[in-house]
Amino acid sequence: MGERIKCDIVFIGGGLNYAGAVTASRNGKNVVLVEQNLNHLGGTCLHNGCIPSKHLLHLSKTVFEIKNPAFKTKKENLDLKAAQEELDLILSNASTAVRKQLENANVNIVEGKGFLTDRGKVETKDFLIEADTVVIGTGSYAFIPEGIEYNGENIITSDDALRLKNFPKNIAIYGNGAIGLEFATFFAISGVETTLIYRGEKLLKKADERINSALEKKLLQMKIVLKNKTSVLEAKEHEKGVRIVTDKGVMEYDMLFVATGRRACKDVIKTDLIKVEDKGIVTDDYFETSLKNHYAIGDCNGKLQLAHAARAEVLNVVQKICYGKVSKLNLYNIPKFIYTLPLSYANVGDIENSSKNSVFRLSSLTLSQSYDAKEGVIIIYADDEDFITGAEIFSPFAEELIGIVNTAINAELDKESFLKTVFAHPTFSEGIQRTLMKL
Repeated sequence: MGERIKCDIVFIGGGLNYAGAVTASRNGKNVVLVEQNLNHLGGTCLHNGCIPSKHLLHLSKTVFEIKNPAFKTKKENLDLKAAQEELDLILSNASTAVRKQLENANVNIVEGKGFLTDRGKVETKDFLIEADTVVIGTGSYAFIPEGIEYNGENIITSDDALRLKNFPKNIAIYGNGAIGLEFATFFAISGVETTLIYRGEKLLKKADERINSALEKKLLQMKIVLKNKTSVLEAKEHEKGVRIVTDKGVMEYDMLFVATGRRACKDVIKTDLIKVEDKGIVTDDYFETSLKNHYAIGDCNGKLQLAHAARAEVLNVVQKICYGKVSKLNLYNIPKFIYTLPLSYANVGDIENSSKNSVFRLSSLTLSQSYDAKEGVIIIYADDEDFITGAEIFSPFAEELIGIVNTAINAELDKESFLKTVFAHPTFSEGIQRTLMKL
């Protein structure tokens, strides 16, 4: 048995869990944070997900825009080596900043893979940590379906895609979630012949049909080949590329990008006191597991795989621990978005159970012509009394615009109250006002 440490709270996992550790320590708690790789503080979002992918997409957006007829230069492309060097610096600085936050808050950081072995007991190779409260935030890992022989070279996941040295001539992307759609636009803009393979009929499973149609049109304009209602049965390295067997036939590509979702990291649990299911560690509405004072936040609880959801969840938990009372976190009111180019998609609220909606097409805004956004759509949802309940936005900066509607939902604004806001001109936020006027 390793060295014994006693504390008030032990946080397992240094992803967005770190925000909870910092907050709890600043509220007078004796806190330990266990992270298996201190160079990975900040978690998947920072190192392998939303931050690096958005950086690459931001760079490729410039490539997309420079192809406008107003520019003489048409053949500029992204320098992957230079992009990687810039990205490494960004991530290194961000990781250092996370560590400084923890140290400045006097959080005791323990490096090692932690396992919950009993009530209030977390074991690593070198330590036994005993705590009154345990908060688990171990994240998720990329899922590889059976039959696909992943090798990290020409059969890759998002982790590998962020570290590519050279672009392939062509690529197949399997999966139409956020990762698949975002990287499809990235590769296509970068001059890679891109095919998107997905099992469903629609690109966005729960989105309005008008938005689905608009997204499909934009992808086809970028010459992305769409193969819907198609399942990959087998995939393996073949000569210098990949041979893919689907239920629609055999295909060959230089590279296969597997974007079939992520699965909760549950191996932290080494006790029968905590209930675990296939989708993740089971928790109640306040993220408490079946064992009192033991919580699971973020991807590992299988509720919502978003970095900002994980942060909101852990801060909700810490508030409960420190003050005893906390409001239930409404997961419907956590915005979701997909950063496709040139338009992105975002939604928030209880869309499926809303009484009515209003639709506005961005083609009515002259600004849309300057942003290649004529296919854009804004949909706002409300209840019978005109209180705002949700929104879907397919637009430039949708991930930013959705915050305006989310504020209205949380402030419990109705249509008339929301319309008192004056939106600047010319902006895409005007589209929100125009949509409200039609509600």
